[in-house]
Amino acid sequence: MSAAPAPVARSAQVTILHRGYVGRRVASTVSYVEDGAARIIIDPGMVARDSAILEPLARLRVRPASITDVILSHHHPDHTLRTALFPLARVHDHWAIYEGDRWISRPAEGFSVSPSVRLWETPGHTPQDITTLVGTPREVFAFSHLWWNARGPTPDPLAADNRSIRRHRRRVLAVASTIVPGHGAPFRARRDPSR
Repeated sequence: MSAAPAPVARSAQVTILHRGYVGRRVASTVSYVEDGAARIIIDPGMVARDSAILEPLARLRVRPASITDVILSHHHPDHTLRTALFPLARVHDHWAIYEGDRWISRPAEGFSVSPSVRLWETPGHTPQDITTLVGTPREVFAFSHLWWNARGPTPDPLAADNRSIRRHRRRVLAVASTIVPGHGAPFRARRDPSR
């Protein structure tokens, strides 16, 4: 696989709508990205109630029907369960775009959702995982399940391939300044590949 570059533009704005967690309960980290006309939700999965996603969006004056794109890091229900809150959005995963009744096959690697938002294939947690790289004026964010939270875990106890996780963590850390993990608060990227 040839390495796709990071996002070309650096014009996006990022808002964390819901900080995920794991333990006796589980919820995904749900994020909102705005880049020009693109209004993107990343990983609208399990949360305690719909309002955990919709109320922060309302404070931004964003309606669910105005969301243009939903990106799924992988197909586990804790990251996909509330996709239908955004009925007009195109949905992106590792191998296609879904829009209405159209299934548009394409590889995720290098696909630009908008000028500042690019997808990378980063299998490991599952064979179908992708990372979303977002360029903002000050930094590059990586939204990824290569990490559950700032502590890792290392190794990932549910991973399909921990060697692949380590390889893709190094790749992401080479370009990202902030990691937004699958189930936790954003954290500053470190260049330590064991993370």
